[in-house]
Amino acid sequence: MKKKIVLYLCSMITGICFSQGTILERQAEKTKEKIKQRTENKIESEIDKGLDKTEEEINQAGKKSSNKKEAEAATSTTEQVSETDKVATNASAKKQDGIVATSKFDFVSGEKVLVYEDFASTEIGDFPVQFNTNSSGEVVRIEGEANKYLKLASQGIYLLDGLEKVPENFTLEFDVIATENYSENMSGLKLYLVKQLDSPLTFDQHFNSSTQVGIDIHPTLNQGYASIWAMDESDTEFLRNEAKMEAPMHMKYHVSIWRQNTRYRVYIDENKVFDVPRAAFKGVSYQLLFANYSFEGDLFLGNIRYAVGAPDTRSKLITEGKLVTRGILFDSNSDQLKPESVGVLKEIATILTENPTVKVKIVGHTDADGEEKANLELSKKRAAAVKNALVVTFKIDASRLETDGKGEAEPTDPNTTAVGKANNRRVEFIKL
Repeated sequence: MKKKIVLYLCSMITGICFSQGTILERQAEKTKEKIKQRTENKIESEIDKGLDKTEEEINQAGKKSSNKKEAEAATSTTEQVSETDKVATNASAKKQDGIVATSKFDFVSGEKVLVYEDFASTEIGDFPVQFNTNSSGEVVRIEGEANKYLKLASQGIYLLDGLEKVPENFTLEFDVIATENYSENMSGLKLYLVKQLDSPLTFDQHFNSSTQVGIDIHPTLNQGYASIWAMDESDTEFLRNEAKMEAPMHMKYHVSIWRQNTRYRVYIDENKVFDVPRAAFKGVSYQLLFANYSFEGDLFLGNIRYAVGAPDTRSKLITEGKLVTRGILFDSNSDQLKPESVGVLKEIATILTENPTVKVKIVGHTDADGEEKANLELSKKRAAAVKNALVVTFKIDASRLETDGKGEAEPTDPNTTAVGKANNRRVEFIKL
C-alpha cells in the first residue's frame, strides 16, 4: 500500500513538473514571439520614419521647385518695370507675403480721418486728456510695439473725444493686447455703439437698457472669443451671437469696425467675424464707448483710428481720374504694407481688372516727421510696394502701373496734430 502511495505521489510530482515545464516552455515561446514582434515593429517604425523623411524631402524639393517657378513667373510679369522699380519690387517681394487677398476681408477705411490716437503726446504713466473715464488708466510702453498703449483699469467706461456722436457711415480701427494671465471669466474689451446719453460715464455695462449695438473682444491664451448683441428702442435684445478668435501672437488683435447705415461689420485681424445687415437703426443718434471688466490680467488699447465717409473708388478713379486713399497702411517708417490694407488694394485691383485699358500712376505721400530727404525716399518705396502687391498678389500687368513719391511736399492737412499727420500719410492713384 505504501509502495502504491509512493508511486502515486511520484507520478503526481512528475506530472506537475511536466506541466510546469510545459507552461514555462509556452511562456518562453510567447516571450520569444513578443520579442520578435517588438523587433519587427521597431524595424517597421524605423522604416516608416525613413519613408516619412524621404517623403518630406521630396515634398520640400517639390515646394522649392514650385517656388522657383512662381518666382520666375513673377519676374516675367515685372520685366517691363524700370530698373529703379525693379530694385524696389525685389526688395519688398518677400515682405509682402502677409498681404493675402481673401473674400472675407473686404474692410475699406473711411475717406477722412477724424480721430487718430497713438498716445504720442501723453507722458508715460499719465492718463490721456483725450479720454474721459469713471475709472482710471495709464499710458505705457509695451516691448516690441512702436507706439504707446493705454493700460485700462480692470473695470471702467472710457469715452474718447470725437466719438460723442458718430454718423451713419464710419470706420473704427484699434489694437487690443492682453497679458497671458488675462482672465477667461467676466468679459473683455467692450465697444458700445449706444444711443447718445446725457451722462455717458454713468452707463452701466452690466444692466444697461439702452438702444445699442455691443461687441466684446475677449482675448485668452488658448482660444479667444468675440460676442455681438443689439437692443432696440423698446430695450429688447433682438440679436446675439458669439464667434471664436484664432489665438494670435503675443495676445494682440487688430479690430476693425465698419458701419454703413444699419449694417454693422466686425473684423478681427483679417477675419470677418460678424456682418449684420440690420443691427443699428436709422435716425438714432449714436455715440461710441469703450469699456473693460476683467477678473485678472491687464488689457491695453492702442492705435485708434476713426474715419468717416464711404469711399467711392470706382467713380473717383474712372470718372474723376483720381483716387486718394488713407486706407493703405504701412508699418512706421517702413514700406511694409499692413494686412488691413487688403480691402482697399482688392477694390483697386477689381477696378483695374474691369477696365483693362486704364493705366495709373501710384504716388506715395508721408507726414513731415523726420528728414525731408528720407521722407521723399520712403514715399517712393511705399508707392513701389503698392505696385508690387497689385502685380504679385492681384495679377495686374506691371506695364499699366507707374510709381512716384512726393514725401512731405504736398500736405492736405497741417502736420501739427496726430490727425493731420494721419491724413497726410496717403496713397494717390492718378489715371493716365
